Amino acid sequence: MGEVGGVRALFPGRFQPPHWGHIYAVREILREVEEVVVVVGSAQFNYIAKDPFTAGERIWMLREGLREGGVDLSRVVIVPVPNVENNFEWLGRVISYTPPFDLVYTGNSYVAMLFRRAGYQVKQLQLFQREVYNSTRLRELMARGDSSWTELTPRAVVSIIREIGGEERLRIASLGEAEPHKW
Repeated sequence: MGEVGGVRALFPGRFQPPHWGHIYAVREILREVEEVVVVVGSAQFNYIAKDPFTAGERIWMLREGLREGGVDLSRVVIVPVPNVENNFEWLGRVISYTPPFDLVYTGNSYVAMLFRRAGYQVKQLQLFQREVYNSTRLRELMARGDSSWTELTPRAVVSIIREIGGEERLRIASLGEAEPHKW
């Protein structure tokens, strides 16, 4: 990237929902680069147990969570990218949907392999207390009606999830009734 403002990194994830681990990761990335492009992956999926929130909701949650976490939003670009079944096509889609980037930060070994094979420098993220801060765990807690999930994510994200009825949506989706092919 170079001439227009320094190194730009890519940080892909689904953020279903964003939590303090994600905020920590973005802060750490910004300690090393000038700008980070946060890819909200699987953008077309929503209202199902694994992906209960829409791309727009996740972008909103991320932005407000990052703001609450003290991140300079002028250094963050958030881009939704739909998934495709062919992983190499997904890589091309990420590249075409985002501004140019110099390196990729990920905690996912498979994503790291794809970007390395495409010639990108990849830095493996040390995930912040992964056993505590992970979206799968948050969704499980929400689906069970366990309010302890609210301690794992910024207050702004909690507020948005409650405003959109996200807890109820997730409980209903977890029952398996929200599978589109069953409608």
